[in-house]
Amino acid sequence: MDRLVIGTRRYSSWSLRGWLAVRCAGLDVADEVIALRGAGQTSEIHAISPNAMVPYLEHQGAKVWESLAICEYCAEIAPSLWPSDRLARAAARSLASEMHAGFRAVRQALPMNLGRHSRPLTIMPAEAQSEIETIDRLWRVTRTEFGSSGPYLFGADFTNADIMFAPVVSRFTSYGVALSPVADAYRAAVLDHPLMREWQRLAALEPVGWQLERYESVI
Repeated sequence: MDRLVIGTRRYSSWSLRGWLAVRCAGLDVADEVIALRGAGQTSEIHAISPNAMVPYLEHQGAKVWESLAICEYCAEIAPSLWPSDRLARAAARSLASEMHAGFRAVRQALPMNLGRHSRPLTIMPAEAQSEIETIDRLWRVTRTEFGSSGPYLFGADFTNADIMFAPVVSRFTSYGVALSPVADAYRAAVLDHPLMREWQRLAALEPVGWQLERYESVI
């Protein structure tokens, strides 16, 4: 059976990316959710995924692991996941790759937790604040240059660049991060995407027993 293996929706930012790409591409695969127990500690994932991480996709004989690879695979089926214009597409790929490889301080300081609602950190680390300002600038510049035709980074289409930043949008909302007006409008648009709302709904249905103290206790 074709499937997308993902981790706990409440916490798994990489799973969200893979899931959004798969759903935007309309792939007919079943979600298989595994409750995460912490980094590298979920043995069920080790037994399934070649890199022992989620998301992991099986689709019509293809086996794809790692979120950005899943985004690229889905774009072969749904080309609109990358902008049609060559210059915009180059920018979108650069943004997606930058998000994929960087912003470690934001990841560490603001772990994804969909059960947290606009509650700022007691102290925001300086490096994380600097990365927040960089992301805000990237969103503003990209929206100004490429996004005039719609609410997303490259206009009307929700692309892989938006997908890669979607968990950051969630983090900024959970931790009440202040953004510039342009970046905040973009954040709101991504949150209002039907697939983002559906992920949030499904996350709220997960068992309380799946919640992890290491994420719930962040202050």
